[in-house]
Amino acid sequence: MKIVMIHGQNHKGSTWNTANVLLNNITCEKEIEEFFLPRDLDHFCLGCYRCIEGRDRCPYWEEKKRIDDAVLKADLLIFTSPNYCMMPSAPMKAFLDLFFTNWMAHKPYKEMFGKRAVVISTAAGSGAKKAAGLVADNLRHWCIPEVTVYGVQVQAMNWKNVPDKIKQKINKDMQKLGARLSKNKKVHTGIRTKALFLLGCSMQKAGWGASPSEKEYWEKQGWLDGAKPWE
Repeated sequence: MKIVMIHGQNHKGSTWNTANVLLNNITCEKEIEEFFLPRDLDHFCLGCYRCIEGRDRCPYWEEKKRIDDAVLKADLLIFTSPNYCMMPSAPMKAFLDLFFTNWMAHKPYKEMFGKRAVVISTAAGSGAKKAAGLVADNLRHWCIPEVTVYGVQVQAMNWKNVPDKIKQKINKDMQKLGARLSKNKKVHTGIRTKALFLLGCSMQKAGWGASPSEKEYWEKQGWLDGAKPWE
């Protein structure tokens, strides 16, 4: 299993450690690649819409492509972000903005329809599930049909001071999730993802995309002629 992890922070705090517990409980053979934000992508979207005409026209494409290539090859994506003010971290939000072309309404990748994703967030107090949920909403619009959200209140500012009782809960939860992911079963494209696809198809047929290049992209995939991005 190829796993790509994208962290919404540079440091290895409670959120990273929770994800690491999960990794240790995925028992199948695995290859792991990690990216840290903003270290590996330190830009904000300019709103120039060049990526709509072609992904490689983004002024930051050279840096984005390394992550983009890894994501396309991955079986499992793990996104982590601490809760900052009831939201994902600013670097994670900037990352999602820079990859908005992946959305179903624009130029979705066929490969995304067969992937799984996990989004993990921690908070000293409340808000972790909300922060993780906002990232998960983006990934569903990336056409990833199976997205698991895990948010936990750790009651500490760093992993060292997380109470043992909470660490035990995290271990138990990650054992359960890791066991499920270790089976690496074929991903089922559910009704929600299919409905989004059909809506996107209708939009492009009607010429309601952000650019004619989007309709050309959909036509090239064969999607406007009845082909489907899932098997």
